[in-house]
Amino acid sequence: MISLLIAGAVSFVLTILLTPVAIRVLRNRDIGQFIQAELEGHSHKRGTPTMGGLVMWLGVTVGYVAAHVRLFSFSDGVVFETLAFAPQGALALFAFLGMGFIGFLDDYAKYARKQNLGLTKRWKFLGQLLIAGLFAWGAVAAGVDPSFQVTNTFSIALGPVFYTVLVLVMLTGSANAVNLTDGLDGLVAGSGALIFGAYMLIAFWEFRNITVYSVDGALDLGMFAAGVVGAVAGFLWWNAAPAQIIMGDTGSQALGGALASLALLTRTHLLLVLLGGLYVMVAVSVILQVFSFRVFGRRIFKMAPLHHHFELKGWPETTVIVRFWIVAGLFVALGIGIFYADFLLVTEGGVLP
Repeated sequence: MISLLIAGAVSFVLTILLTPVAIRVLRNRDIGQFIQAELEGHSHKRGTPTMGGLVMWLGVTVGYVAAHVRLFSFSDGVVFETLAFAPQGALALFAFLGMGFIGFLDDYAKYARKQNLGLTKRWKFLGQLLIAGLFAWGAVAAGVDPSFQVTNTFSIALGPVFYTVLVLVMLTGSANAVNLTDGLDGLVAGSGALIFGAYMLIAFWEFRNITVYSVDGALDLGMFAAGVVGAVAGFLWWNAAPAQIIMGDTGSQALGGALASLALLTRTHLLLVLLGGLYVMVAVSVILQVFSFRVFGRRIFKMAPLHHHFELKGWPETTVIVRFWIVAGLFVALGIGIFYADFLLVTEGGVLP
């Protein structure tokens, strides 16, 4: 538990202290956000420093590494020890930074072109597929069970090939879903703190009940998740409405990659749909909007993604943000409840209290 607290605390302190520095540097270099013409209510955000996800990269990485350094123990006093790095934790960090790098290239392309058009969909998707493919290869090499976990006692064997397909779908889908949700100040950072907090608890619970879950590297995954919680919380301090900095695709795609990697490595594949229910809901709204317009020539929503629909209905931005945080919290509570119920069904002989 102490290692999780260290990861979260170090990440939080670094992020909350370095973000103002990033704001000044980005503003001096005129690296600001470009706003779609349709979003008239967002015109005041034009020029707000973006690519703030770079600070979260640093916070998470340093927090995760710091959690492996032990300077004191109650039995021996002052010591200097380093804990071994589990390959699962390194894989999660790779997914976070790798997907974030694709997002950074997209943000940089927007800056270079001075418009709200970054990488083409083809190049963006190919980059995401490359990161997901490398993650799948690393997972198989590290001995991660190539199966699809339905419950704690039931899984579907996939084999390396179909497991790679699962990784590709989950990583690219999650990265794009979080990216679509990142349209309002603090929406992704606030909801992300709840969702990654849940994965921190899940990973630690699996570590403490290793005979039930048999998940290798669970403690490392908990450290990583704690580092992400600290980073998004520290970033939210400056990203809350009205935002002084925006995480950009650099941050949102990194968080999406981290989220999918935790689901894959903690073997909670289906639970990702519930814990990340807010992001699923937003992504589905875009899919439905595109399908309806192309097939029937009509729009279901005033604008997609879903949060912009409510803005155009007259909801203030802060109202949309807080209500969507509540929705994210409800999804997280439901997901944690199902996770714990599944645990009880195994440990209590199939009888829930």
